[in-house]
Amino acid sequence: GGTCVFGETPEMLGTEHILARRAASAEIGEKIRAMVEDVEKRAAILGVDIRGANPSRGNIAGGLTTIEEKSLGAIVKGGTSTIRGVLEQGEYPQGKGLYLLNSPGQEPKAVTALAASGAQIIMFATGIGAPQGFPFVPVIKVTANPRTAEHLTEHIDCFVDIFGDAKVEELGAQIHQEMLAVASGHLTKAETLNYGAYPDIWTTGSVF
Repeated sequence: GGTCVFGETPEMLGTEHILARRAASAEIGEKIRAMVEDVEKRAAILGVDIRGANPSRGNIAGGLTTIEEKSLGAIVKGGTSTIRGVLEQGEYPQGKGLYLLNSPGQEPKAVTALAASGAQIIMFATGIGAPQGFPFVPVIKVTANPRTAEHLTEHIDCFVDIFGDAKVEELGAQIHQEMLAVASGHLTKAETLNYGAYPDIWTTGSVF
């Protein structure tokens, strides 16, 4: 099997107990809880109610109604596999399996964090659309929103039509084939457009 990393810690608020249940050990589960809780604590130091700031305007425009709905949607992108470990910035996974990366939700910082943890291909799920790329790791942008796929065709690499007759397994296979193509040298839309020359690093201050 391969190694997969997913992150964006602020997107997980309120779901840390669900993620902790998937941990390979009680120690990893506690690390997950502490990681998510720390985000809210750091926001409070700045006088920011991070729960009140979510969902964002873009999230609401995309159909989300509550932070719980947003968080559940965020963690489901990480599948259902056992979480083998928790990574901080620049840490590499120590083995095969699924790992949770402590990273912000801002796209340039989140993508940079994945690259710093050794990601060779980055899968970027987007609802209303984002042109995100990265200088030296291909970013495959996936959407299930037909409007986004139609109006941002120059940015979207893979459209999975959840409103059609295809089964989830078939849509998963479609994404997998896109990954294999990119791994074999096929350029992503961001690479074709040369978009993503500005990576960003998560600072020691609070960035959400």
